Amino acid sequence: MLLKTFGWSFAITVFGLALAGVLWGWQGLAIVGILSILEISLSFDNAVINAGILRKMNAFWQKIFLTVGILVAVFGMRLVFPVVIVAITAKLGPIEAVKLAINDKAQYQELVTSAHPAIAAFGGMFLLMIFLDFIFEERDYKWLSWIEKPMAKMGKLDTLSIIIALVVLMVSAMTVATSVAHGGGDKSATVLLSGVAGLITYLVVGGISGYFEAKLEDEDEDDEEAGEAAAAPAQKGAGSAVGLAGKAAFFMFLYLEVIDASFSFDGVISAFAITNDIFMMALGLGIGAMYIRSLTVFLVRKGTLDDYVYLEHGAHYAIGALAVILLITIKYEIHEVITGLVGVVLILLSFASSVIRNRREGKPGDSSGAKSEVASGV
Repeated sequence: MLLKTFGWSFAITVFGLALAGVLWGWQGLAIVGILSILEISLSFDNAVINAGILRKMNAFWQKIFLTVGILVAVFGMRLVFPVVIVAITAKLGPIEAVKLAINDKAQYQELVTSAHPAIAAFGGMFLLMIFLDFIFEERDYKWLSWIEKPMAKMGKLDTLSIIIALVVLMVSAMTVATSVAHGGGDKSATVLLSGVAGLITYLVVGGISGYFEAKLEDEDEDDEEAGEAAAAPAQKGAGSAVGLAGKAAFFMFLYLEVIDASFSFDGVISAFAITNDIFMMALGLGIGAMYIRSLTVFLVRKGTLDDYVYLEHGAHYAIGALAVILLITIKYEIHEVITGLVGVVLILLSFASSVIRNRREGKPGDSSGAKSEVASGV
């Protein structure tokens, strides 16, 4: 199981490190290795979130996520995205931006860094909406019940998450964006525009995927009520909540890719503290991204999120923390080690709480017990 899921990741790691050694020597090999570890540490919570969505999709779309998705993650976000940002901010053509990245790495790094306020605002707002929608939703299991119970009651107001997100964006624009660390000057207008764009992207992509998912679930319920499928679990077909396909799976796939893109922002920016070589950066971050993909599939196949019910909670709290960190970094420098550790600590705590709950229930590794509201002892 382990080799089957992580086999490609292991193979790409060997190939990538060998290629780095041939092209850049021992120093390049070390840098690529460090970048890979950096990406894994910063994106571990991403794997948990992705797994929660991916388990709703059928086997075909899970494979698409692992194949096409990894191409988008590596070449799209780790290689093309920084070049596109430079082309837009410096008003250059794509070819000129690539030449700049290769021939004048210092200026290229400066241009990417100066675009950080816009990137942080977009990604921060998108991730913040994911966290808010999670925390305001009524759930069977509650990890930090003293927070989640009142939040679930407040969440009955449908637009509350949008209102809070807009308030946070306005506060950010009037505080951290007035004198930024990256590029200097007042970036309030840029932060507002980028933040609104992140919010709109979340509402559009998440809304469309949610619409098709709900529509297909309703069709399944109608089929059951009509008694048209005696073996409903096996024949619910493409629209099943645990095997989405078609339009629902496609928009869910887009949603996954946007989430991955938002998570990769901090990794790309942090990588410039290690190297400004875009190819070295793409190779190192790409190896790390492959492990995150494999870990996502592993979590789905093992049913880990069903066995350890608070993992999703920990990952979403990590998302909320990352959203806040991204907005703060518009003005202040925060070391990538802190960013990575926050997510890892929250997930480890949620995992520990899940283990304690399973032992208390007397069903370790089994989440099929009473699905009445369960509160953790945390």
